Amino acid sequence: MFPKGLLFAIILGVVSGPIFGIILYEYGVEDQLVYVDGTSLSIVTEKTNFTLGEPISITIVNSGTDELKFPDASYGLIIKQLDSIPIFSPTAAQVISNLDSHEDVTFVWDQIKNNGDQILEGTYKITSKAITLDGSIIEKIVIIHVFK
Repeated sequence: MFPKGLLFAIILGVVSGPIFGIILYEYGVEDQLVYVDGTSLSIVTEKTNFTLGEPISITIVNSGTDELKFPDASYGLIIKQLDSIPIFSPTAAQVISNLDSHEDVTFVWDQIKNNGDQILEGTYKITSKAITLDGSIIEKIVIIHVFK
């Protein structure tokens, strides 16, 4: 009734689709928090997809064994549009803040820009910069998506 080539192609597609889907999903999932020896900075959110207006909990973690220093009390936290234009950073005192090994600090962002406007749906970057023991700067970036 159906050509053998058509049946073979359909069966091959039905079998290979889920297999490649699982492989690509596992390859694309990156752990946000991995503890390592040495210097490491992590940014953790409870998920990567949020609805518009939903509060976003952001945790900055010293995931290494070395102490990290930050230029202010906001721990270098800046939220940017995908084109790297800053839209939010917490108001903070200009004092040097330290984060010891495995310590963390949590901020909650209500999706309001520094100018008081609500953000639009889209993709945003959460960034934090720290100063290491040898004076170099490390930066961590996490991507989040905001939907209606």
